[in-house]
Amino acid sequence: MQQQTTLKKSDFYYDLPEELIAQTPAEPRDSSRLLIYHRDTHEIEHKIFRDVIDYLKAGDVLVVNRTRVLPARLYAHTLHGGAVEVLLLKRLALDTWEVLVRPGKKCRPGTRLVVNEELSLDVISVTDSGERIVKFAYEGAFEDVLSRVGTMPLPPYIHEKLKDPERYQTVYSRENGSAAAPTAGLHFTPELLERIRAKGVEIAEVLLHVGLGTFRPVKEENVLDHKMHSEYYEVGEEAADIVNRAKREGRRVICVGTTSVRTLETVAGIDGYLHACKGNTEIFIYPPYKFKCVDALITNFHLPESTLLMLVSALCSREEMLEVYRVAVEERYRFFSFGDAMLIV
Repeated sequence: MQQQTTLKKSDFYYDLPEELIAQTPAEPRDSSRLLIYHRDTHEIEHKIFRDVIDYLKAGDVLVVNRTRVLPARLYAHTLHGGAVEVLLLKRLALDTWEVLVRPGKKCRPGTRLVVNEELSLDVISVTDSGERIVKFAYEGAFEDVLSRVGTMPLPPYIHEKLKDPERYQTVYSRENGSAAAPTAGLHFTPELLERIRAKGVEIAEVLLHVGLGTFRPVKEENVLDHKMHSEYYEVGEEAADIVNRAKREGRRVICVGTTSVRTLETVAGIDGYLHACKGNTEIFIYPPYKFKCVDALITNFHLPESTLLMLVSALCSREEMLEVYRVAVEERYRFFSFGDAMLIV
């Protein structure tokens, strides 16, 4: 259970020079930098991401999120010719989605938007938070149409054009459904994963389709008033078995990314054990929080005052994490989606 406490959004602010926001991914993937934070000693080490293997040991379980980013940004127009940008957030039925539209004033219920001759959509309703529920009209499979007409929805702080859209996908991504990448996984290469497996580390796959809530700023000064966006998750029998065996035998469960953390902590019982299930989660993790299942985390550097920074702070304390971030800024680490990584052990 999350303890009730008073936390202010401004408690999670830190100064970040704009030039430290990574605009392009590191090449190769595993050449990004890696900050290691040891919670027991408060020691900080500076390494390269491929060195992560030296901090993993036989018997560890690495939990990854197999979601793929949809080409979820659509450029449409109204029947009167007004331009509208549509961002897919969450699939509600085969042809019905929750979407973000800009500008919203052109998209009242009953409005028809046309992307091209292959794809159009009707606005059905408006949610309390201003998103639209829309119904698409198309021939064939929606994913096929989307692959032809949609574009990759890079985060708003990335202004460079991405040369290779696959660089905003993890190498183990398999299941379409996200509006944003689980970016901690972007650092892994197939070769590095192979070496990690060869060391005796087990890899468990879960699924959480990342919504745009990832980028939604916390507006409320009292953190407890913030409502998380609902996101779809799945934990299969195989993943549950791998994690539960590790828990029984006292082995570490290490999450790759905050999405894997939120999936495991949603599903885990008080005893830390998982069961196979699927559903929607709105879990919001902030300090102080007692983790039920997760022992360590590989993650990127997150935006000031974001729910992701609050989550990683819960692994140690707010003060400790802000000190780690101060060091990362001083050492000129690259931040956010295409930035460097951190291992919290």
